[in-house]
Amino acid sequence: MGKKLFVGGLPYATTSDELKNHFMAAGNVVSAQIITDKFSGRSKGFGFVEMSSDEEAAKAVEMFNGQDFGGRSLAVNEARPKTEGGSRGGFGASRGGSRGGFGGGRRDEY
Repeated sequence: MGKKLFVGGLPYATTSDELKNHFMAAGNVVSAQIITDKFSGRSKGFGFVEMSSDEEAAKAVEMFNGQDFGGRSLAVNEARPKTEGGSRGGFGASRGGSRGGFGGGRRDEY
């Protein structure tokens, strides 16, 4: 099985095919996917590339991390597994707590 890489700092106009073609310089690319906003369909500026072997993935990180791509500096590293629980948004969701409850905000006394 291949190794999946996170690729950040992508120009917003980058397509999955362009990403795949760029990473082919490091070896066999199994898949390349640009992550898009589900409402607008616009790129979020990052994606994932799956290389066919650990060696090719390591070579891709070495070759492309910190390198210029379309005027932006790429951040390339091993992708972490998706965490359980779905969405990362919402009030206080993995962001250091919420502001709700007693004493949770500023209130003027009358």
